[in-house]
Amino acid sequence: MEESYEIRDGVLIVGLGHELDDPSATRVRLETDAWIREERLQGILFDFSNTVFMDSSGIGMIIGRYKKMKAQGGFVGVTGVGRNINRIMEISGLYKIIEIFEIQR
Repeated sequence: MEESYEIRDGVLIVGLGHELDDPSATRVRLETDAWIREERLQGILFDFSNTVFMDSSGIGMIIGRYKKMKAQGGFVGVTGVGRNINRIMEISGLYKIIEIFEIQR
């Protein structure tokens, strides 16, 4: 498993792997949903620092987590977005519902 999970100040930081495709998006969805059920999260921040590819299943996973977090008053954001992922986020319209954050490593 390439993903990592850490809570910092009430925010779940999800470090994503090299690719966010169907198998990895499913793993991230299941894991983040468990964190949402078990913790009182203020938000989820997806860290794309190591990611070079994302397909539609990754986009869908992010939208689904956005809906869950919004329903409980939280947010979803991204950080470490490279050129390729940025283009996918722009084309898909994800930036209409999520923000870009800079985090301290």
